[in-house]
Amino acid sequence: MSEERYLRNMTLLSPEENDRLKTFRVCVIGCGGLGGYNIEMLGRLGVGQITAVDGDLFEPTNLTRQLLADETTLGHSKALAAQERMQKVNPLVRVIAVTEQLTAANGRSILQGHDLIIDALDNLQTRFLLQDLARELAIPLIHGAVAGWYGKVTTIFPGDDTLTRLYRHKDHPGLEQNLGTPSFTPAMVAAIQVSEAVKVLLNKGKPLRHQLLYIDLHTNLWQIIDC
Repeated sequence: MSEERYLRNMTLLSPEENDRLKTFRVCVIGCGGLGGYNIEMLGRLGVGQITAVDGDLFEPTNLTRQLLADETTLGHSKALAAQERMQKVNPLVRVIAVTEQLTAANGRSILQGHDLIIDALDNLQTRFLLQDLARELAIPLIHGAVAGWYGKVTTIFPGDDTLTRLYRHKDHPGLEQNLGTPSFTPAMVAAIQVSEAVKVLLNKGKPLRHQLLYIDLHTNLWQIIDC
């Protein structure tokens, strides 16, 4: 079953690359709209270890857009739900659930030892903290954000200062609160984040380094902006 599970990966990845995925450790910060889909896709690809970090519990407003939210998980930990779901989806993947928010106090201990970090957060202050910690620990970071019909993705390597160029005000509440988030935008942006993750981990293709992929699904505009 373990070899058969990944057969459909083999037209995209070589057997050797598929085996290498099993050796990587990826930390996903946030297990909500973006994070739930990221964890799902990384696990189905066969990434060996995923650390799921989120201190929140599911609430009814999450049901419209978060893969891990359903009637049975309301009131339960998002990080633990990610861990439990992966046992059903792909028990070959180890998911470590961290049921606390990322802070300056715990960030280094949570992130160290990982090969890649996925930014699935919804506030700028913690995103900037995450960029600083990723730089300090020399770990690549995949940034994704969603709001309404819109999404964006960029890949940040150690030493880059991409978020500072993208966001001028660290304390801005973010457009998601004003524009909302439908079910489809997080799934789309997460898919692009995971494709970036595969490129970075396996050194394939051209990651979105110093580039922002901006997506407007309302007008079908896809644009790459240098940053």
